[in-house]
Amino acid sequence: MTSMPPAPTPIVRRTELQDEFSPPFVVVEPASQTRAFVFNAPHAGDVYPAAFLDASPLDATALRRSEDAFVDRLVGGMVALGAPLMSARFPRAFLDVNREPYELDPRMFDGRLPPYANTRSMRVAGGLGTVPRIVADGHDIYRGRLSVDEALARIDGLYKPYHRMLRGLLKRTADMFGHVVLVDCHSMPSGSFARDESMRADIVLGDRYGTSCRGTLTDLVEATFRSAGYAVVRNKPYAGGFITEHYGAPALGRHALQVEINRALYMDERTLEPLASFSEISTDLAAVFATIMDHAAEDLEPRRMAAE
Repeated sequence: MTSMPPAPTPIVRRTELQDEFSPPFVVVEPASQTRAFVFNAPHAGDVYPAAFLDASPLDATALRRSEDAFVDRLVGGMVALGAPLMSARFPRAFLDVNREPYELDPRMFDGRLPPYANTRSMRVAGGLGTVPRIVADGHDIYRGRLSVDEALARIDGLYKPYHRMLRGLLKRTADMFGHVVLVDCHSMPSGSFARDESMRADIVLGDRYGTSCRGTLTDLVEATFRSAGYAVVRNKPYAGGFITEHYGAPALGRHALQVEINRALYMDERTLEPLASFSEISTDLAAVFATIMDHAAEDLEPRRMAAE
């Protein structure tokens, strides 16, 4: 890869960052939380700051190729079912909260990254670190290098508050019900299966190969989607990212499952506009998860040893 030439980039301070997005993330709460589920849409953000657009050679449509467009709206019906929904307003191309906090590519920055930065992960190598280098179709996001201060400001001002809020929602839910299920909601390009037509799917469930979510719950989710007429595969090509891995601990009553929805079901992938089917798919998702939540409660009760 050709290294990017240095170029001056404005530093956005923490308070300015939060003002840019005003607010940087949203939590929509039911009148009363009656379900041990928390829904999260970390890549649905569609607010693109002017300084960010000015620093990129790409137009707004190209930058949006990394966005899980409309996913927060698509799963909005979960709130009426009694579960909170959290979503980012900042875009994935600007900051990816589904990464470790400091997965950073040193080739992107002027200055020395902190020693605790993870500069060697596969995601960094692929250009998709916490501050991404490329959009989903492989084009560089920036004309030049960013300052290290810029990256750290995004992490301090957006990433860390996002995860504090998410942790708080999960803890509150676990305290209320004795267990919690995090459903991390994403969308995937219909071309995700181009290399293996036999695995084409409407829904991909990622449970980190059985480590982030109790198997019986993943079974239930898969069976319920299949009963509703959707083709489902597990963990390929998406097994779940940092959020699923970090927050899933089934032995402790904390379950995390990533749900990828094929974009062709609900949006025009070229124009990034919702299709007429959008409302139908949204209704289906609410119905599927209503069934899942109705049937999951008993199985998710923490397993206790019998008294001696």
